[in-house]
Amino acid sequence: AGEADVALGSDTGGSVRCPAAFCGVVGIKPTYGLVSRYGLIAYANSLEQIGPIAGTVEEAAAALEVIAGPDPNDGTTRDPAAVDGVDAGTDYVAAADGDVDGLTVGVPTELFDGADERVVETVEAAIADLEAQGAETTEISLPSVEHAVQAYYVIAMAEASSNLARFDGVRYGHRAESDGNWNEAFADTREAFGSEVKRRILLGTYALSAGYHDEYYAKAQDARAWVREDFEDAFADVDVIASPTMPVLPFELGESLDDPLRMYLADANTTPVNLANLPAISVPAGEADGLPVGLQLVGPKFDEETVIRAASAVENPR
Repeated sequence: AGEADVALGSDTGGSVRCPAAFCGVVGIKPTYGLVSRYGLIAYANSLEQIGPIAGTVEEAAAALEVIAGPDPNDGTTRDPAAVDGVDAGTDYVAAADGDVDGLTVGVPTELFDGADERVVETVEAAIADLEAQGAETTEISLPSVEHAVQAYYVIAMAEASSNLARFDGVRYGHRAESDGNWNEAFADTREAFGSEVKRRILLGTYALSAGYHDEYYAKAQDARAWVREDFEDAFADVDVIASPTMPVLPFELGESLDDPLRMYLADANTTPVNLANLPAISVPAGEADGLPVGLQLVGPKFDEETVIRAASAVENPR
């Protein structure tokens, strides 16, 4: 809408990259720990990161440069220069130079399978333009990502059920009018939650319950470790990984609100990045049927510079 130059969002499973892709702008999901989460209402602590949304790659990079860095109020933040095995810079604005000569781009088949053909064609054209600018592309496989959505939602909902328990109306948050005892007042206070929030709390509590913890939560954590290993193996051979940000075109207003499963599955390409705690950017790749399509570029931990450089090249095609 052009009402702001830069905005900040919290990306737990794609909530910076998805709206950026659907609105034809740029969104960056930083490496977990690069940006402080201090002041953010926690939903799923181990997954979420604060990231900028802006009209151009350079503007998003400038915002990231301001908000990145360690914070004594958030013990999960890291200084990239102090992380073992990381050799990545933090001059994000300078990285938006579009120089992709010699860059190796991995194209995972799993993140294209099942995507809307119009989305695939638009993204493939953007990747072909990267090749024209000097990048090299190679097909890779990330077999674990087929389980990422399921693992993500189990972990995220489990963490949400714990984090949102603080909204009890006694120690924290909205308090409902109630004449009952503490348990009844607590239940009445939950009226302030929407139906989707209630659904996630209930499913998360179920996944953490004694009878189902090993069946759901433990297996989800195993799947998360597998996703992380797949990405690490891939980055031994490529510099960035490219895919559609969203496998579908933007939804119409109100579409699929009564079909939460369809909405969850639309996160298939973004959730693996959060499970692996990696940096990613969504940059406009073009349009299909007059609707914006986003290209997602993923990099190794704390290598935001490389994904910004590649995104800048996509933004300025030959």
